[in-house]
Amino acid sequence: MGFARFVGLRFLRPKRRSLFLSVISIIAITGVAVGVATLIVVLAVITGFQEDMTNKILGAYSHMLVLSHHSRIENWPEVVETIQGTPDVLAASPFVYGEGMASTGNHAAGVIVRGIDPNTAGNVTSIGDSIDRGSLDMLSGPQEVIAPLGENTEKETLPGVILGRELAASLRVFVGEKIQLINPMGEIGPMGVLPKAQPFVVVGLFKSGLYEFDAKFAFIHLEQAQSFFGTGDSISGLEVKIADIWKSDEVARKVEERLKWPFYAKDWMQMNRNLFSAIKLEKLVMYIILCIIIFVASLNIFTGLYMAVMDKKKSIAMLRSMGASARRVEHIVLIQGMFIGILGTIIGATLGVGICLIQIKYNLIPLDPRVYYIDTLPMKFKVLDFVIIFLASLGLSLVATLAPARIAGRLDVVKTLRYE
Repeated sequence: MGFARFVGLRFLRPKRRSLFLSVISIIAITGVAVGVATLIVVLAVITGFQEDMTNKILGAYSHMLVLSHHSRIENWPEVVETIQGTPDVLAASPFVYGEGMASTGNHAAGVIVRGIDPNTAGNVTSIGDSIDRGSLDMLSGPQEVIAPLGENTEKETLPGVILGRELAASLRVFVGEKIQLINPMGEIGPMGVLPKAQPFVVVGLFKSGLYEFDAKFAFIHLEQAQSFFGTGDSISGLEVKIADIWKSDEVARKVEERLKWPFYAKDWMQMNRNLFSAIKLEKLVMYIILCIIIFVASLNIFTGLYMAVMDKKKSIAMLRSMGASARRVEHIVLIQGMFIGILGTIIGATLGVGICLIQIKYNLIPLDPRVYYIDTLPMKFKVLDFVIIFLASLGLSLVATLAPARIAGRLDVVKTLRYE
């Protein structure tokens, strides 16, 4: 063991007359540990919410949309072939998009009607896995309407529609019941533009985990949507699934280069830019705030070391008189401070990682699914975040140690030995 390390650790041993300094050292270690643990846990929670939101968005929406500046895509089968020939593209599926209204008796709600191809829609999104009653295949043909209890009516078959659970709840409708979809920009008649209404039967309910999605979207067959919105054989756009979601912007540029104008592509990060920018900013702000907490805790290191230097001035002067250089004395104090910082950081890191792992495995902290749409507090532990927190804590501890070390190194040996 080196001389500076031996003396530095020796100075940390508590003595009766310097018990107060030992208490300050313990408080400093505790402060650093609590700050590091809090920072790890908070960033893990924010990252967990971010990942949960990303998974829900990519489950409800595709990785990328291919649209046209002409609003509609006419020769879409050829466009599909071109897109699927692009590197890193896994699948593509057409869709028709429109806004309207859904009504059932005394209840009505605004809806976003999305016409999809049941054979290919499951290849680009996870909407099929979100359906807990019914399936996408039930959109392919007419389905039988279930008559209300007490009514004896002839069997009726209608095209199917799949609703979000929140939308179905607001309409007071269940699987097998009939609803009316209304296109406000319907047909032109003698009195002007007349809304177009068409009956559908609810063949399924889905729950994506996104309230706005579950409360607004209704899925029907692609051909039914083309007829309902009067688009002919054209479509609104194409949903695309890619191999690596984090390279979606690169793939989007490749698709645009292959298709040329008037086509353009929008990846999932671009479509949800505001949401993820807010999460990223929140994570940065929380990181800064909690680093300030660690810095405040490291001030205890400064206080404890400064008081230790003042308390051990005589010992430091004797070391200098025996040949120890000013730099060696500074190293002694630095070792004292870094020992406190490293010990506090290790304890805090162990505590923070332990809390994260316990929550990830056992889900001990529940959440109200009616409010948060998840039943437990999500946590995602990232090694990079851990490394940054660890290094930041050590850096702040080092900064807090520099001033007392410089004071100890510049101590006047003659005056100290004379008057102490």
